[in-house]
Amino acid sequence: MTEIDSDALLPNEHVKNAVRDGDITQLSRGAINKYASEGDTFSIDEDVFVISSVDERTLGDLTDLDAQREGSESLTAYRERMQRIHTDGFEWDPTNKILTYQFESA
Repeated sequence: MTEIDSDALLPNEHVKNAVRDGDITQLSRGAINKYASEGDTFSIDEDVFVISSVDERTLGDLTDLDAQREGSESLTAYRERMQRIHTDGFEWDPTNKILTYQFESA
């Protein structure tokens, strides 16, 4: 178990605030980099969170429940948000590999 820097996993202050408020309990990132392992912890101010699971998946594996855990109302809304915020030519390819990090308050 390692304490990781929350900045490494959580991309911005909006996401950090949503994690702290319990609105986001999972985050999926590209599988190129592994940002944390199961059992690792991170802090947002004085609040400590533990990574409860890390799963290798594809974008096509995501469900509406996953999207809700990531702060969107549906998978369609999540996909639209990802396409809007990734200005680097990101395309939603269901075969793209991702790592899904689930976390909870410690």
